[in-house]
Amino acid sequence: MMLSPRAFALLAATGSAALLAAALVFQFVGGLAPCPLCIWQRWPHVAGVLAGALGATVLARLLRPLAALGALAMVGNAGLAVYHTGIERGWWPGPDTCSAATNVGDLSTDQLMAEIMSAPLVRCDEVAWEFLGLSMASWNAAASLGLAGLWVLALAGGRRQDSSSASQ
Repeated sequence: MMLSPRAFALLAATGSAALLAAALVFQFVGGLAPCPLCIWQRWPHVAGVLAGALGATVLARLLRPLAALGALAMVGNAGLAVYHTGIERGWWPGPDTCSAATNVGDLSTDQLMAEIMSAPLVRCDEVAWEFLGLSMASWNAAASLGLAGLWVLALAGGRRQDSSSASQ
């Protein structure tokens, strides 16, 4: 039995809600403070939860555009998570706001002290937690791609239902 588009949307929204809950548990129970990129990666999941909740309930007639929004949010989030993974692994530099300074030898003592005082408490270029060799950002990338797939199924199922109801 094939799930309905609404069910796929609810699954995707539930997945995003579970990832948000896990991030908050890591933060508030596990004491693992998020870096700025970690915070940015939470917002697309908020969008996914809202899109799923609205598309499955009060705005069911807008499920297709909401599913497209959910899919785009998750693909964008996967890209952001891959970017974050690359920063953690040293594949490319991260934003100055949450990464280590690259050349402190060129700074005066006053400039160096200003850099130290303005440095974030949690840096984006350090892996704070990993499981099976993958950081939280890497796991988020994989999960976001899976959730994007659920959103695409919600979108495709909506098209299939529209075309089958039009032919009857």
